[in-house]
Amino acid sequence: MLPFDKFREECGVVAIHAHPEAEKLAYLGLHALQHRGQESAGIVTSDGERLHPHNGILAIGHTRYSTAGDSALLNAQPIMVQSNKGAIAIAHNGNLVNAQAIRTKLEAQGSIFQTNSDTEVLVHLIALSREQTLPDAIADALRRVEGAFSLVMISRDRIFAARDPRGFRPLAMGRIPALTGEKKDTIVFASETCAFDLLGANYERDVKPGELVIVGPEGVSSRFYSPSPAQSSCIFEHVYFSRPDSFVFGRSVDQSRDLMGRQLAIESPVDADIVVPVPDSGNTAAMGYSAESGIPFRLALIRNHYIGRTFIEPSQSVRDFGVKLKLNPVRSLLEGKRVALIDDSLVRGTTSKKIVRLIRNAGAKEVHMRISCPPTISPCFYGVDTPSKKHLIAANKSIEEIRAYIGADSLAYLSLEGLKKACGEGELTTYCSACYTGNYPTNWVDADEIQPAEILE
Repeated sequence: MLPFDKFREECGVVAIHAHPEAEKLAYLGLHALQHRGQESAGIVTSDGERLHPHNGILAIGHTRYSTAGDSALLNAQPIMVQSNKGAIAIAHNGNLVNAQAIRTKLEAQGSIFQTNSDTEVLVHLIALSREQTLPDAIADALRRVEGAFSLVMISRDRIFAARDPRGFRPLAMGRIPALTGEKKDTIVFASETCAFDLLGANYERDVKPGELVIVGPEGVSSRFYSPSPAQSSCIFEHVYFSRPDSFVFGRSVDQSRDLMGRQLAIESPVDADIVVPVPDSGNTAAMGYSAESGIPFRLALIRNHYIGRTFIEPSQSVRDFGVKLKLNPVRSLLEGKRVALIDDSLVRGTTSKKIVRLIRNAGAKEVHMRISCPPTISPCFYGVDTPSKKHLIAANKSIEEIRAYIGADSLAYLSLEGLKKACGEGELTTYCSACYTGNYPTNWVDADEIQPAEILE
């Protein structure tokens, strides 16, 4: 496991319709989405007649970290099954908060589950739906689950894409124009638009909350399977998860992070000689902080990009070895300097403590920590792998206590109001900020609260 104290990215999905090398485009799309998960990945294709785990003209793909279900190979997606509505495969980004409740009832009625992933609940609901057509069965199943999901599905000759009614997770739709001699454009879907850049696709729009998009021989059609309540798009996508070269929820991630840094400089100025980011996720906010404050920006921490997810530690005890393996200070930039150190988040505080010590040992005179989001006080239940509340340092310590723990000369966070302003709250979407407030936008459901009739009728 990488020695960084960060939330783990959740999952990424991609779908390709009508391309002679759909499986290769799906592979490239997953390559661009690796930052969203590296535990497992998979691709399912269709040749227009049957589903295959190899070449076809339609394809969906998935890359994941486990937030619901463990890391075993059996939980890799897409999940491909035969059903009374034909062969289907599904890939899902998010977390269904009532999945266990539904699973308990379905198992009591004889359903047999092959994985412990919440995604398989959707497969069973589709197969058991009394609706006659596959699109109607998908819509019926989606209405019965609660939580966060952006998903893509493939059947013999169609691609389906859907988002949950609150729009927690991103899902974008794009188009690759048909080449001369080809019959139709290729329609693509991906968790982030950075995948489109690699595929040569033009970003058209986001799949809307509560929308089911169907791409088939007849073209593109859309339906809303559920009315949308107040939108609750995950603001942490802009803080940390998404790549800065993506448009997420219709907004440039790079722009949001630059404005976070600028707003942080306004709210929490500091007398410093240089602004230093914790690479790479802190880079853009640090540049914004530098631009607003007038303090020079310096890359005084160099990240090793070639470290894998596992590494060999030396047999002797080396203090802070994990951080040293990932980051190395530029002493000539740090010696005798007052440093404004910018990071995107502070979760447990363990890594921040080591980085502050690393910078001091490189000769810095002062280290002032600035975080471009509010204190994280609550775990996420919508597809983000977060620690329990007892392991979130801001849920258990005051800002002054955190400052003392990490060893910084000062510590300040961006306000929630400042974060929402930087992310354009209300312009294109409203955000879920439960990790900063503890106020969750969905109701929690226990297994005993769901009756079989509510699931299948």
